[in-house]
Amino acid sequence: MAGKNRSAFSMELTPASSNQSASQSFRMGFQRGSEGLMTLGRSLTSGVTKAVFPEDLKVSDVKIFDPQDKSLLLWNRLFVISCILAVSVDPLFLFLPVFQKENMCLHIHDNLAYTTTTLRSVIDAFYLVRMVLQFRTAFIAPSSRVFGRGELVIDPKEIANRYIHRYFFVDLASVLPLPQIVVWRFLHQSKGSDVLGTKRALVIIVFVQYIPRFLRFLPLISELKKTAGVFAETAWAGAAYYLLWFLLASHVFGALWYLLAIERKDTCWDTACRENPDCNPSNLYCAYEVPNIKEWRNISKAVLEPKCGATDEISQFKYGIYLQAVSSGVLESEMFVSKYLYCLWWGLQNLSTLGQGLITSTYPGEVIFSITVAIFGLLLFALLIGNMQLSA
Repeated sequence: MAGKNRSAFSMELTPASSNQSASQSFRMGFQRGSEGLMTLGRSLTSGVTKAVFPEDLKVSDVKIFDPQDKSLLLWNRLFVISCILAVSVDPLFLFLPVFQKENMCLHIHDNLAYTTTTLRSVIDAFYLVRMVLQFRTAFIAPSSRVFGRGELVIDPKEIANRYIHRYFFVDLASVLPLPQIVVWRFLHQSKGSDVLGTKRALVIIVFVQYIPRFLRFLPLISELKKTAGVFAETAWAGAAYYLLWFLLASHVFGALWYLLAIERKDTCWDTACRENPDCNPSNLYCAYEVPNIKEWRNISKAVLEPKCGATDEISQFKYGIYLQAVSSGVLESEMFVSKYLYCLWWGLQNLSTLGQGLITSTYPGEVIFSITVAIFGLLLFALLIGNMQLSA
C-alpha cells in the first residue's frame, strides 16, 4: 500500500511539474523572441533613420512624397516626356548656321536662335521642379525589402544624401544653360568671324551636354518601373513609346546631317577662297558691316560658285551624302518648318533603310557618320519589333 501510495503521489505531481516547466520555457522563449526583435529593429535603424510604412506618411510633420503615389507617378511620366522634349530641343541649335546666298556668307539665324533658347530655358525650368521634388521624395529602405513590405525612409537628410550621391550632379550638368549663354553672347556682342566660333562652341556644348541629358532617362524610367511595375500600361502605349524613340533618332540624325553639310560647304568655300588672292576668307562669315559689299559679291560668285556650287546633284567638290542638302538649297533656306521636315525625312528614310541609299565619298568623317546611321537604324528597328512581339 505504501508503495502504491508513493506511486500514486508521484503520478499526481507529474502534471504540475510539467505545466510549470512549460510555462517557464514559454517565458524564456518569449523573452528571447523579444530580444531578437529588438536586435533586428536596432540593425534596421542603424543603417536608415525614420523608416515608416506608406500609410504613416500622411501623419508626418515634414512634407514628404510617397514614391508610389499616383499623382507623383503621373508627374514622373510627365518628366519623362519633358526629358524627351529636352533632347529634342538640343538638336535645334544645329540648325542655327545658315548660308546667306545674297551676300555669300555664313550667319546665325536670329529668330530661330531666340526661339530655341526660350524653349530650352522653359524645359530646363520644368525639370528643375523635379530636382526639387527629389529632395522631398521618400525611398524604400534597402534593408526592409527582404521582408516583403518595404519601409519608406522619410528623413530629409537621408533623402538628400542619397540623391546627391546618385543623380544630382548628372541632373545639374544637364540643365546648365551653356547653349543659351553662347547664343545670347553672339546675339549681343558678335561681329564678323564670331559666327565660326559660335558655331564650333555650340557643336561642342550640345554634344558634350547631350550625354548627361540622355543619361538622366535611365534612373527616371527605372524608378517608374520599380514603383508602377511597367512604364506603359498597354501594348500600344509601349509600341508608341519606342516609335517615339525612332522619330527622335531621325530628328537627331537629320540635324547632324544638316550641320555636317554646312561644315563641308564651309570647307569648300574656305579652300576655294584661299586659292584666290582677291578673296578674303574673313568675309565668308557675315559681319554687320562689310566694306565694298558689291565687290565682294562679284568676287565670291566668281570664285565660290564654280567650285562649290551644286546643280542637279552634280558638283566639282566631293560632297558625298551631303550633295542632296547642297543641291536642294536647304542650307540657304530660312523657312525653318520646311527645312526641318526635309532633314527629318532624310533621317527617317536612312534609319529605316539602314543607310542603304547613302553614296559616300572617301572623306573619313562622312564614312563614319554613314556607318553610325546604319548601326543605329538596325538597333532601333530591332528594339521596336522586339517590343511589339513581347507585347503581343
